[in-house]
Amino acid sequence: RAARPGLDKLFEVLREGDTLVVWRLDRLGRSLKHLIELVSELEERGIGFRSLQEAIDTTTPGGKLVFHIFSALAEFERNIIQERTRAGLEAARARGRKGGRPKKLSPQKRELALKLYHEKEKTVAEICELVGVSKPTLYDYLKDEKFK
Repeated sequence: RAARPGLDKLFEVLREGDTLVVWRLDRLGRSLKHLIELVSELEERGIGFRSLQEAIDTTTPGGKLVFHIFSALAEFERNIIQERTRAGLEAARARGRKGGRPKKLSPQKRELALKLYHEKEKTVAEICELVGVSKPTLYDYLKDEKFK
């Protein structure tokens, strides 16, 4: 679980046989996956869960069914999104598109930065200011060049 002091304190106080009541599902979990994990943890500890707005109550067989249907639909949706993303990336690659962020430096500025660095007449800070990048970015370019 992500660090949420209020939620952590709540989980310390809850005991078997208790029921956690929330106004809406989105008040408990940051994502559907997170919500499912939290409710599963409650269930393992023998703690019920009720959401007033969505009328879900895991202390009843019908409420458990509704929640598990939500869980299955969420997993199905995640799988579809992953599949579409993968297919889209493959199609883009087939069209010659490279993914990722555009390079910060143009090829000319990159060559200039590398040349100045290897000549050792300017400091790294001066080179960075001249070509308009930060030190870490310049070092990334140098590292990339080293492995070519």
